[in-house]
Amino acid sequence: MCLAVPGCIAEVSIEAGLRVARVDFGGVRKDVCLETLPDAAPGEWILVHAGFALQRIDEAAASELLGWLGQS
Repeated sequence: MCLAVPGCIAEVSIEAGLRVARVDFGGVRKDVCLETLPDAAPGEWILVHAGFALQRIDEAAASELLGWLGQS
């Protein structure tokens, strides 16, 4: 089973020719590859699995998912 975790994009940069986001996961910030969502921008919520952005979600969906994970 795979688990995708919601996070909010804090900033976007280019590293080694790839779009990378600094994503906030409830106070913990990690780098995430944005090549799968090339037009994602700071302030947007995304689902992340294994360091890769899978899809955009709205803030309400992120809150609901975080609640399920016991993070809200």
